[in-house]
Amino acid sequence: MSEKLNEAVGFLTGLIEIPSLSTKEDKSAEYIYNWMEKKALEPKRIGNNVYAKSKHFDPDLPSVLLVSHHDTVPPAKSYTKDPFKAEIIDGKLYGLGANDAGGALSSMLIAYERFSKEKLGFNLVFCAAAEEEVSGVNGLSLALKEMGKIDFAFVGEPTSLEAAISEKGLMVCDCVAFGQSGHAARDEGVNAIDIALKDISWLHSYQFENKSKTLGDVKMSATVIQAGSQHNVVPDKCHFVVDVRTTDCYNNEAVLNIMQSHMQAVVTPRSMRIKPSSTPSSHPILALIQRFGIKTYGSPTTSDQAVLSCPSIKISPGDSKRSHSADEYIYIQQIDDGIHFFMRMIEALTLESDTLQSYMTNNTALDLDKEK
Repeated sequence: MSEKLNEAVGFLTGLIEIPSLSTKEDKSAEYIYNWMEKKALEPKRIGNNVYAKSKHFDPDLPSVLLVSHHDTVPPAKSYTKDPFKAEIIDGKLYGLGANDAGGALSSMLIAYERFSKEKLGFNLVFCAAAEEEVSGVNGLSLALKEMGKIDFAFVGEPTSLEAAISEKGLMVCDCVAFGQSGHAARDEGVNAIDIALKDISWLHSYQFENKSKTLGDVKMSATVIQAGSQHNVVPDKCHFVVDVRTTDCYNNEAVLNIMQSHMQAVVTPRSMRIKPSSTPSSHPILALIQRFGIKTYGSPTTSDQAVLSCPSIKISPGDSKRSHSADEYIYIQQIDDGIHFFMRMIEALTLESDTLQSYMTNNTALDLDKEK
């Protein structure tokens, strides 16, 4: 192994062996903080998020964030290996969180360490975020309050080093259809299930006027339904849940307004936090991605891109199909590829720093909170 790869694997091996389930990442946050402190990277910690800014940080320069998460989901019941024991077998590093998102985090951290003390023409910021797996309020959204303005972000999730230049948002809605109770044997009452079924039929058939170039259509799916107390009573209330995946053509608020105007049920969103994201085609970092010959796509799954209000790209080593699976692993070679990608990107951005500064001066950060 090269020195940097050996360092990344050593860091990730130690991280895997510290249980770091979402909302319980205090020990892994301490591990990351101490590792960075030994490297004189001057880390700061807010909650279980650990972040650092490059040595020559200048508030007048654009800031580029490298962010990935150190929390994990609980290990699958079908594990045959110890999820909290890091093992290297046949070029694979096994352990819970190795693929999602330890490979991303370690490769970003090694690249950050390499360039953090240099003058780059832009600010480099690193963050090991908490609570990503549960979209928690004490994750990246908390850290962003301390890190200041971020102009662009690379979000570390296993994408096989392909670039997700857009990502669907998520809105979970609780819906209640109201009817009138009556005896099922007689022609009385208004069945709330019938009302709910009409709404669900509308959800499946409605066509949004605008279609995203990278994310396709907004998707609305009824996923849970509950109604009735006994067989001979017409139910006066029917609860159902709708999973909504929004795009850069319609933000969460816009879709909610459409749902509420067409459905008879009362529609209440659980949260509006998980926003869709999209990187403008004119962005100079996207031009670099294309110059490198990296495949781009729109991602249907959510990540910490959702809490960012700046353009971002989701990209890192590892395979999304292995996330949350039993006996999770990442190839050592993939970590090496990740280190080289981020180092190459930072070097390219340094050469293009004037272009980056000019773009940031003339373009405000992409704000997907505004109506499309």
